[in-house]
Amino acid sequence: MNPRWRHRPEGSTWGDFGPDDQIGRLNLLTPEKVRQGVAEVREGLAFCLSLPLDFPGAAKLNPRRHPPRLDATYRDGKPFMNFPLRKFDPQATDVISDDQVTLCLQYSTQWDSLAHVGSWFDADGDGVPERVYYNGYRADEHVVGAVRYLGDVIEDPCGPHVGAKHLGVEHLAASCIQGRGVLVDLFAHCGEARAAVGYDDLMRIVETDRVTVERGDMLLLHTGFSAVILRMNRDPDVAVLDRSCACLDGRDERLLRWITDSGIAALIADNYAVELYPARPKDGTRPNLPLHEHCLFKLGVPLGELWWLRDLATWLRANGRNRFLLTAPPLRLPGAVGSPATPVATV
Repeated sequence: MNPRWRHRPEGSTWGDFGPDDQIGRLNLLTPEKVRQGVAEVREGLAFCLSLPLDFPGAAKLNPRRHPPRLDATYRDGKPFMNFPLRKFDPQATDVISDDQVTLCLQYSTQWDSLAHVGSWFDADGDGVPERVYYNGYRADEHVVGAVRYLGDVIEDPCGPHVGAKHLGVEHLAASCIQGRGVLVDLFAHCGEARAAVGYDDLMRIVETDRVTVERGDMLLLHTGFSAVILRMNRDPDVAVLDRSCACLDGRDERLLRWITDSGIAALIADNYAVELYPARPKDGTRPNLPLHEHCLFKLGVPLGELWWLRDLATWLRANGRNRFLLTAPPLRLPGAVGSPATPVATV
């Protein structure tokens, strides 16, 4: 019996990779999957898949997330930028620059860890749902903030922010996240108009472009959204972005079942949330981010958002390919629930 749960969500992978697993379907990135990725390297060309980390600009896309702020490091109140060491040692010839950054970890090109989105679920079988994350890890016990939210009303301060004691992004980093990437070019079929892509749409595009997705592959979706952001030059027009480019329809149950059955290890897009947000209306209790709940909470499939995929997608289409070696570890920052990334695709 798992010490954290007696019941797991229907269709979930909880426990499939061990009772204390913290990386979910990244376990499928086996040495064989890495060799399959390496086998796709024929030209030796590498593509940077990250936006500049000060994009999209301002705090318009998400008011909680602000652009990075660079500053020098300081000693005795003096900024170490073009700093002559002869201030301390008259004989020194060194000139030192050393800096620091205040950074919202999910502002730009990013990974969502499995501690990013949980759900209310009766994991212990007592008839009362509790806030839990993938594999039954609990809010306030395993993922710890400065406030304990008790129900919808009571907020109980509980000390300094701790972060993810389990499921933190450092576990994704230690797994290295390297293997075979497979790109589906939604932009080539949908253009820049907003489109909610469901199962039927995705299967039609996959069949048309002769894309094969196998267990343990990392699936990347090129929508063109990040190219629209770059054109806005750090001054995003949210009204325009809200009607731009394709997103997965997280309310499509057949699409969610395909994500389950495909066995993909990670799901990545160049748009804001991978899925349509806000999601299509649905009556009753339901997740606002149904694909996030399905991937992060149930399956243990990490999500990549706001990646830069245009250059890679253009090259792959011109060369009749859709597979490549993907290397994409996040920062190894203990306790973080998300992280910037500078992924590399090698063809």
